[in-house]
Amino acid sequence: MKTPDRKTAHDILNQASKMNPGKWIEHSKNTAYAAEKIAGNIKGLDPEKAYTAGLLHDIGRREGVRNLHHIICGYEYMMSLEYDGTAKISMTHSFALKNLNTYLGEYDCTDAELDFIRTYIENVQYDDYDLLIQLCDCLALADGLCIIEQRLVDVAMRYGFNELTIPKWKKIFEIKTYFEKIIGTSIYDVLGIMVRQMK
Repeated sequence: MKTPDRKTAHDILNQASKMNPGKWIEHSKNTAYAAEKIAGNIKGLDPEKAYTAGLLHDIGRREGVRNLHHIICGYEYMMSLEYDGTAKISMTHSFALKNLNTYLGEYDCTDAELDFIRTYIENVQYDDYDLLIQLCDCLALADGLCIIEQRLVDVAMRYGFNELTIPKWKKIFEIKTYFEKIIGTSIYDVLGIMVRQMK
């Protein structure tokens, strides 16, 4: 699957930042940083590919303030540039669980778009890049990296939660454990995130 190189990915994001400035730009940069650092500790993963996937996972937000629609906007835009690998990440990054109803926020899509997203997510095969960006998306705020719980609460405070929220959170922690078993240490140690231990 094709993905852009780092310079091209930054050019794409810089153009998007002019179209729709916002905290999502710094969030994307932080996601990219985390993905590159973690991938650099895993044999078989390309840190460059991980970086650009993280940098462009929210690229659908270039079109303006969007909720669910940013997913399909990003997919279609990346496909128009023939970056099918990045297009896939645009679709999968919000769905640690393969269920459209896990998405929190407005479903600002047409019925046809909803059907496309649902069918795509239910049938696509996730690889380690999909899982990595799902994880790193939950490690990145606009002002820096954070523990997963902080990011999950941040999203819930803004968008609420539903009956699938807890299962989705559990899946994120399963992904964290998956990568930590491969690396042999905490991802927080890899990223330099200080975790306060409970006594």
